[in-house]
Amino acid sequence: MSADAVQDKIKELEERLAKVEGNRSNMTMVLFSGDFDKAMAAFIIANGALAMGKEVTIFVTFWGLDVLKKPTMTGAGKNVLEKMVTMMRPKGPAKLPTSKMNFAGIGPKLFHYMMGKKNVTSLQNLVDTAVEFGVRIVACQMSMDVMGIKREDLMDGIEFGGVAAFLGSSFDSNTTLFI
Repeated sequence: MSADAVQDKIKELEERLAKVEGNRSNMTMVLFSGDFDKAMAAFIIANGALAMGKEVTIFVTFWGLDVLKKPTMTGAGKNVLEKMVTMMRPKGPAKLPTSKMNFAGIGPKLFHYMMGKKNVTSLQNLVDTAVEFGVRIVACQMSMDVMGIKREDLMDGIEFGGVAAFLGSSFDSNTTLFI
């Protein structure tokens, strides 16, 4: 094989490798909603993609941060408005309202009951599984600042970042979802 043929073969292999690397099948989601049913969908999709070998990032912002809250979060170290927001918003996956048929909190209880009857795992389990097996969960620092949410108010195992964290992940993904 001539030197030119070897160079052509190397160039061809480099182009094929670049194409494979450029065709990554990662997934990025924005979880904007604090509704139980929408959060369930986000974490079911995330865990499914993870099980298929995909890298998954969930950028959690505004009302979606309710999913990541510890049930024990307090108003300590917050101003009056931040304390009000803390008191009015749900604390953690078990306390989220549904987007439809909430019925003053009866709707989520009904869904939890029906899910139990059908052996569907809980939202808390889905979140814990996602963290344990490598879904990258990024809490929006700007939203946290606006809503008076402190890092210690959120569950362990998550990252904190801004829009650049979302965009960096999104630019590196071939699927981006907004929930």
